[in-house]
Amino acid sequence: MTKVNLDPGKKVYFASDQHFGIPNATESRKREDRFIRWMDEIKADAQIIFLMGDLFDFWHEWKYVVPKGYIRVLGKIAELKDAGIEIYFFVGNHDLWMKNYFQEELGIPVFFEKQYFEINNRQFLLAHGDGLGPGDKGYKRMKKVFTNPLAQWAFRWLHPDIAMRIANYMSQKNKMISGDEDKQFLGEDKEFLILYSKEKLKTEKINYFVYGHRHLPMVLDLSPDSKYVNLGDWISYFTYGVFDGNSFALKTYGA
Repeated sequence: MTKVNLDPGKKVYFASDQHFGIPNATESRKREDRFIRWMDEIKADAQIIFLMGDLFDFWHEWKYVVPKGYIRVLGKIAELKDAGIEIYFFVGNHDLWMKNYFQEELGIPVFFEKQYFEINNRQFLLAHGDGLGPGDKGYKRMKKVFTNPLAQWAFRWLHPDIAMRIANYMSQKNKMISGDEDKQFLGEDKEFLILYSKEKLKTEKINYFVYGHRHLPMVLDLSPDSKYVNLGDWISYFTYGVFDGNSFALKTYGA
């Protein structure tokens, strides 16, 4: 577990599921610009920023090649990191083929599994959220294929132009990305991340469960001192989380 004490006046920010790259370069650029404005605004009081996965709609790293584009977003992340703000990145189901680019070029730790943080004596369980909890068996099978070393080795041998065309098609047309059903609350007894969090509470003391992946922004009380948080996305909602050392809030960033 990583323990953090916030400096006076400093905050922790959380954002997830930007899916930059969709539906096309022009529309994605508009959302990227909005996200960059948000990062500019929080720079003054951010001590930590958690990027909770699916920053890109697809990301793959070859040995000497990374996907074209996103230079403004990556540059802004580098600027904030160089300014002394701690930034952590959680791999999502759309950028699960990330390797060491963020660590080597930006100095940002990359997590492939859930992580525990203690911030101002509050216990956080943080994860993108894909594959956790019961159900979602189709995606879990697909993830095993995509993370299989042999499949990754074979994909790396494709020319990047061909590989990116195939990957972008799969990402947008198949069920890798959340669909319309993610705009509806299914109920506490059917939401797999809520069920997972409740099960964890039986054996662990967690004040905040914070996830991406689900796209529907939500804060739900699981107990008097434990909250479940869906961060939402930067496609439809433009929501983010902020923890000021005492309480957590889910907010919307304006145009």
